[in-house]
Amino acid sequence: MISVSQALDALFALTRSTDVEEVPLIEASGRVLARDVTARRDQPPFAASAMDGYAICESDHSQGQTLEVIGEAPAGHRFSGVISPGQAVRIFTGGVVPEGATRIIIQEDVTRVGDKITLGDRLEEASHIRPAGCDFQYGSTLAASRRLSPEDVALLASMNVPMVPVHRAPKVALISTGDELVMPGEVPKDDQIIASNTFGLHALLRSLGADARLLPIAPDRESGLRLCFDLAQDADLIVTIGGASVGDHDIVAQVMASTNTDAARSFYKVAMRPGKPLMAGRWGGTMMVGLPGNPVSAMVCGHVFLAPVVRAMQGLPAAPAPRDQASLTEDMGPNGPREHYMRALLTADGIRPFARQDSSLLTVLSSANALMVRPPHDGPHKAGTMMPYLPL
Repeated sequence: MISVSQALDALFALTRSTDVEEVPLIEASGRVLARDVTARRDQPPFAASAMDGYAICESDHSQGQTLEVIGEAPAGHRFSGVISPGQAVRIFTGGVVPEGATRIIIQEDVTRVGDKITLGDRLEEASHIRPAGCDFQYGSTLAASRRLSPEDVALLASMNVPMVPVHRAPKVALISTGDELVMPGEVPKDDQIIASNTFGLHALLRSLGADARLLPIAPDRESGLRLCFDLAQDADLIVTIGGASVGDHDIVAQVMASTNTDAARSFYKVAMRPGKPLMAGRWGGTMMVGLPGNPVSAMVCGHVFLAPVVRAMQGLPAAPAPRDQASLTEDMGPNGPREHYMRALLTADGIRPFARQDSSLLTVLSSANALMVRPPHDGPHKAGTMMPYLPL
């Protein structure tokens, strides 16, 4: 068996980033920026008013000063004249500051009668003017690689970038294996169960930006599994669930080798729980990962292994899933010889692992919001000890 970190290194060695495509800005949120993008304009492109009020000259900024209002400058309609001492222009937020003006007096600080305004006795020091280019300037860069947030999309729009270079969403084919499985909605026989793993992994992969699809359930026969592999030929990543252990009916590795002379297995078995029966390799030009069949094991491996791989495929750094720390809320005994990803509940008081950690219990996983990580042979810990965890 190899360690989790060794398995991740091997997976990253197998990973290939997807090619680059340009998508309309409206479709860019959640995608990974593939190249640096530069602004095509200054923002704001002119000195703009930050408030509703009056544009005036610096020499008129004094209490009780009376000025003549000579025009207006609403947003989108600049005042074309020049302001001289003794004059003011009514201006609104976003309006172009007229030539000659050096500050904006907010409307609450003046009294207006007809075309005259009188400055009050509570004048602010702030000019309330946003200088041209104070947000960003022509040629400013939004750097790759980054997953584009809604806020990034707003910035790109302001930069006047209509098409965005992003990594193509990785195509991931999910194959559940086993005669005991039927799809949700079907009526299982007495010795069958519902296939749940692929649906949970599909949801996880979609949330990571992958183009995931479910293939038919592969029976415990080479012909059925070969058919599923053939259906997955256009995928960047094939993920099998089940069939990767050591039983007589676990045939994924055999079919990989028999259907493709270029198949190569990178590793098999990882010193972790849940999730020991894990393998990876390449099937021709396609990366392949075989996950264990127990539902919690498959989902935990999805968070620990698939998520970092899918991120790396999209051009993000090849790095383990990010961890945080929280204090134990109760004492805890020693750990065994494998790295343990314990379903846990994170609250304002700290983190508490659930008492039941069986790898078949999806109810516990559904109730958890963290995977608390314990290294091999970790000793007992008292309440208050800081423990690493993966957020769920």
